[in-house]
Amino acid sequence: MARILVALSGGVDSSAAAALLVEQGHEVVAAYMKNWVNDENIPGECPWERDIEDALGVCRTLGIELRVVDLIEQYRERIVNYLLEGYRQGATPNPDVLCNREMKFGVLLDYALEQGFSGVATGHYAQRLDVPGDGSYVLRGADRNKDQSYFLALMKPEQVRHAIFPVGGLVKPQVRELARRFCLPNAEKKDSQGICFIGKVKMSDFLRHYLPDNPGEIVDVQGRVLGHHDGLHLFTMGQRKGHHVASPREGVAYVVVGKDLERNRLILGFEGEETPGLYARRAVVGSVSNPLHPLPDRVMAQARYRAPAVPARCSYLAKDRVLLEFDEPVRALALGQVCAFYRPDAGRGELLLGGGFFEQIGC
Repeated sequence: MARILVALSGGVDSSAAAALLVEQGHEVVAAYMKNWVNDENIPGECPWERDIEDALGVCRTLGIELRVVDLIEQYRERIVNYLLEGYRQGATPNPDVLCNREMKFGVLLDYALEQGFSGVATGHYAQRLDVPGDGSYVLRGADRNKDQSYFLALMKPEQVRHAIFPVGGLVKPQVRELARRFCLPNAEKKDSQGICFIGKVKMSDFLRHYLPDNPGEIVDVQGRVLGHHDGLHLFTMGQRKGHHVASPREGVAYVVVGKDLERNRLILGFEGEETPGLYARRAVVGSVSNPLHPLPDRVMAQARYRAPAVPARCSYLAKDRVLLEFDEPVRALALGQVCAFYRPDAGRGELLLGGGFFEQIGC
């Protein structure tokens, strides 16, 4: 049996993960990562105090220790600064993906290993596959509707080797039932939503607190002025609402198809592959995470959490930079987004091969 540190958020998934490990006979200690307290009064709810209470209730029920690990400084340095700098540069960063590499399986894993634990367990809906003589891979979770392997795309092989996903082979209803069986006090708690570890804070409110409005023109693909915006960082590619520009076409809304950073212009167009900027056949992905093996010449590429993985030809431009050529055009790719690479594996599901950031779109 192993000595395992569980990243306990106060939610039902990580709580059920802890319960399973206790049932299996492991020596389990829980850690609540205190990353954010919202002492700057950003509009929204930062429920860290409630989450700690829920985590304490779970630990009392299971008879395990809870440690509150203060990582506020590291979170601001590694996640918040990355988020803000990305938006300043007109990119679309993903703090949830980086949080797993830099925080849960970065700072917290380092802490765990220093404290004599063999690894860190989480409530992710993902699975780990250990291949003798090869290494450890992440597989999609058994619950395809809840699969969270995309959020692990930037992890390094040594991090995967110490990662434990106790509920990855279950579907959500089974996890709820497991929590009830163990009489966990948060068995019926709703799933959390919002920015990683910050809580129910609108991204627009969070950005406005740190980044001043930078008004500019909204134009169509021909350059005709349609209106005005408060800042390019408040919009994402493919966005249909929030720009407040009525479409002249009945039943067809304007969508965001581009950002002109030099002239501070937001570009709108209509849905359809013929609209310049909205669909891409090629893209360059850089800062590719350190996979166990070079990426193959054919991959399944997933550009967003809820987007399907699509087939693409993959060729290296540099050691950590690849060119993707999609079999079919892909909608609303954005600079700075994370692209995850998968490979179907007969009998074992889809293996996560790594991930990187979109650096060029439609190149």
